[in-house]
Amino acid sequence: MSKDNLITVAGAGGFIGGALVADLRAKGHTRIRAIDIKPFDHWYQKFDDVENHVLDLSLLENCRVAANGAHTIYNLAADMGGMGFIENNKALCMITVLINTHMCMAAKDAGVERLFYASSACVYNGDKQKEYNIPALKEADAYPALPEDGYGWEKLFSERMCRHFREDYGLKTRVARYHNVYGPHGTWDGGREKAPAAVCRKVALAQISGKHEIEIWGTGDQTRSFMYITDCVYGTQMLLNSDFVEPINIGSAEMVSINQLVDIAEEIAGVKLKRSYKLDAPKGVNGRSSDNTLIKSVFNWEPSTRLRDGLELTYKWIYDEIKRGAASR
Repeated sequence: MSKDNLITVAGAGGFIGGALVADLRAKGHTRIRAIDIKPFDHWYQKFDDVENHVLDLSLLENCRVAANGAHTIYNLAADMGGMGFIENNKALCMITVLINTHMCMAAKDAGVERLFYASSACVYNGDKQKEYNIPALKEADAYPALPEDGYGWEKLFSERMCRHFREDYGLKTRVARYHNVYGPHGTWDGGREKAPAAVCRKVALAQISGKHEIEIWGTGDQTRSFMYITDCVYGTQMLLNSDFVEPINIGSAEMVSINQLVDIAEEIAGVKLKRSYKLDAPKGVNGRSSDNTLIKSVFNWEPSTRLRDGLELTYKWIYDEIKRGAASR
């Protein structure tokens, strides 16, 4: 892809979208169209040298604006958040299907060359995620279909949408199943944050306040793998620019329990906290991690940032954000 081709990033005001725009700029791409529904002041990363739009991409006419003249579209736009949001907002998550449907339609009509769709590990069959120490999830484990209710069903449906637009209309779609992306410049409070950011916030607040307590959702035994943002951005562009057409995992294979995640954050902060467990809180499936056999065989690569290293950078950023907020108040 030429550095002069127009690239549209849908969801550019979000965590992954903002990081992607920053990386594309750093690589020398000169024509970037950034779109998000949030007011510009609420975008996580803002760049004045790109074409910025505040648009609701659930509307077809706005997707046509996004696609007009674009060579490539990265579709990261979605109404989503951590497990607390997903379990309590199933209808909102499902409505995101309008974004993906209309974006495919607009991309086809505008002659867009390639479209990347950000799917999720929430598409995987829930029966394969009932135990804490489960085998890592392979791409084939999405079927027979039994995804996360609401959010997972929308993602799986949109994967099929991309497939059929590729097969029927020749739109070169690429689909990644992200596994728990984390890092600086993302949501860390307000109810939409994911586990690494929530844990960092809770530990940082305990460190700052001197009240050495933490509440953990569920028993803390539930297991996950967490992928650092730079691995996510690299894998996304690698897949988009490849000839591989099937949905593929982009996630870390380093599985830990939530209790172990708290252990790491405590070690980074230099504190030890008294733990309480909110057993009636949303906690998602018991076990989930990424099987990277396919991505290693196709690309000779997999996300490799150690959780300890990525969490240290994330913790420092969230700690500084909390201190900055306290100072401004």
